[in-house]
Amino acid sequence: MSDNEAQEVRWAYERAERIVAEKVGFLRHLIIYVVVNAVLFTINMLTSSGFLWFLIPLAGWGIVLLAHFLNVFTFRGERFERWRKRQIEREMERLRGRD
Repeated sequence: MSDNEAQEVRWAYERAERIVAEKVGFLRHLIIYVVVNAVLFTINMLTSSGFLWFLIPLAGWGIVLLAHFLNVFTFRGERFERWRKRQIEREMERLRGRD
């Protein structure tokens, strides 16, 4: 195996390792979200079931969790990478035009 091939394998492994770490991070976030909101729901029902205040943190945190999901599972892959590279090239052309 040449040095170039070894470097490509190492790069691919490091990228795969980052992707898996991001997925694990999201799953941790999801588990914490479910547990904490179940506790908040229980507290709300036991103390003041007339006003469902647990929905406020549920919704706010849910929006953040959705953003985390989109970042980890949607905005990656070949199609997104091609789009990202095109955007970088477009910006480079724009910046070259200023000189």
